[in-house]
Amino acid sequence: MALLEILNLSKSFGGLQAINNVSLSVKENTVHGLIGPNGSGKSTFFNLITGVYQPDKGSLIEFNKVDITDKPAHFIAAQGLARTFQLLRLYGELSVLENVMVGYHPHTKYGLLAPLFMGSEVRRQDKLVKAEMIELLEFIGLAEHAEIPAAELSGGQRRLLALGRAIAMRPKMLLLDEPGAGLSPVNVDNLMATIMTLKERYNLTIIVVEHILKVVMSTCETISVLDHGQKISEGNPDFVKNDPAVIEAYLGKEMADDDIRLAMNS
Repeated sequence: MALLEILNLSKSFGGLQAINNVSLSVKENTVHGLIGPNGSGKSTFFNLITGVYQPDKGSLIEFNKVDITDKPAHFIAAQGLARTFQLLRLYGELSVLENVMVGYHPHTKYGLLAPLFMGSEVRRQDKLVKAEMIELLEFIGLAEHAEIPAAELSGGQRRLLALGRAIAMRPKMLLLDEPGAGLSPVNVDNLMATIMTLKERYNLTIIVVEHILKVVMSTCETISVLDHGQKISEGNPDFVKNDPAVIEAYLGKEMADDDIRLAMNS
């Protein structure tokens, strides 16, 4: 069953057509890759899905059978669609634990005035939430850093924290924007292993944008390829890495086929 259904998605900025009539279907509990050269429209695509940008007329975005085409970001997040960002947006002055609790906040069951009239119940719920968030931090390997400011974490730990904060939102679908950016190959492998474990533990559907093609080829069941705002290819990793349209978009026509395949897998 498709969890995300996108039909004729388009977005223009003045005279620039950033996304042009793209359709895409993502099945539940799968890992779907989105790749393309720089400037191909991947970030714009994510921003349209998550409500940062509003698509052009005639577009349709349906998530879990709900039309989210023109809905604001907070409405879309409440439906169970969370994302991470290439440029991490952590609260550096807050602790690691506080950062993941920010992610959980939409699920808080009491209102702003509840602490004045229901103090004991608020404290009870906060204790339960804190325990759940500590369990999440243990799972991603950050529990021992729970009380330190997020700004003191290493690059790899910050990536894990951003992932944990998104998971704390209890999403049905997780959009990962360049999860391996700035990490060493070993840390990229470790991060992707954690992501795949989280997928199974929380029954997640994942869309991943990643420039490290080896990561996409080894983790995604289906890959969609954008170039100049259009979808030029889609299929399993073997099909995509051998598609002449993809090879030309990434590397041009100058390289020999064997050299191209080596580059796509390195």
